[in-house]
Amino acid sequence: GQEILMTTLQDPELWKKTNRWDDTVVDIWFKSKMVSGGEVGIANTHEEPITAMLTHFLDSYKEMPIYIYQFQNKFRNELRAKSGIMRVREFIMKDLYSFNKSEEEFKEFYEKCAEAYIKIFKRVGIGHKTYRTLAAGGSFTTGLTDEFQTISSVGEDTIYIDENKGLAINKEVYNDENLEKYGFNKSKLREEKAIEVGNIFPLGTKYADALGLTYQDEKGERQKVFMGSYGIGLGRLMGTVVEVLSDDKGIVWPESIAPFAVHLLVLQSGDDKNILKEANKVYESLSKAGIEVLFDDRQGLSAGEKFADADLLGIPMRAVISTRSIQDGGIEIKKRTEEKGEIISLDELLKILKSST
Repeated sequence: GQEILMTTLQDPELWKKTNRWDDTVVDIWFKSKMVSGGEVGIANTHEEPITAMLTHFLDSYKEMPIYIYQFQNKFRNELRAKSGIMRVREFIMKDLYSFNKSEEEFKEFYEKCAEAYIKIFKRVGIGHKTYRTLAAGGSFTTGLTDEFQTISSVGEDTIYIDENKGLAINKEVYNDENLEKYGFNKSKLREEKAIEVGNIFPLGTKYADALGLTYQDEKGERQKVFMGSYGIGLGRLMGTVVEVLSDDKGIVWPESIAPFAVHLLVLQSGDDKNILKEANKVYESLSKAGIEVLFDDRQGLSAGEKFADADLLGIPMRAVISTRSIQDGGIEIKKRTEEKGEIISLDELLKILKSST
């Protein structure tokens, strides 16, 4: 794919061509009046503008397929923003748009994207609770689409899971016709609350037709373009990771997306400057090795207070420099998911952290 960054302010005339400027069709628009007259929209998605853009650049089948993505702020006029970063009115989204020569070519790429999404959710630590889920397409498409839903008690959606298939169906499309059509056995489905962490939409030729996007085939004839769109809200994904993996002590960040690799704590006894000196040495060694370190060198706090803060922040590994650790020959390390720690040398710590990055 090619990465771009599209404008947030949108021309209403473009969206009127697909009827998505109408508030009865899309009720989450933020719209603003211009001083010079007229209105602009504040983008909540980008199917229309990216399709219109390609009408100026796409001509031949030789230029296809085309895959374009961006990481960009979206604005949605949610009736109720709630649950922290789970449902907000402004958020960063990864949105990808595909343009294919045929429905068959589109379907092949669509399945590759579905596989890639599953890999993403596994990598960030929630794959074991995330299911590809049949759902309604809303204003994006007239047919059914695919969501990726993560089981959580705070989820706003209800899904029905077929564990053998590794698939689920959203309550909004849960009926006998769809169950039979997509091979779901009602007696084997398990009901769960879930959070939508991503979605992929088969758009067909809806947007290309409305905005006049075609391509010229090998025979010189104009043909329809088949499209898809694929989105992940990064804030909601981060919030879901916290909801699913945290424990009663705080956050538990997976190594793949943790803000730091190690949380270094210095437990200073009185005015013992050697402990702080040793901790600084460890910090400098880790930093020079390219390892991201959160260094807690605060003074006047007890070991219990520092440990509680470390658990709350949830960095994957805690490394402690104290009188006891120095006497025992090194650094006390403990993974956030483990109860007991061990004393190792600085060289051993570097080796462990380098192998995990």
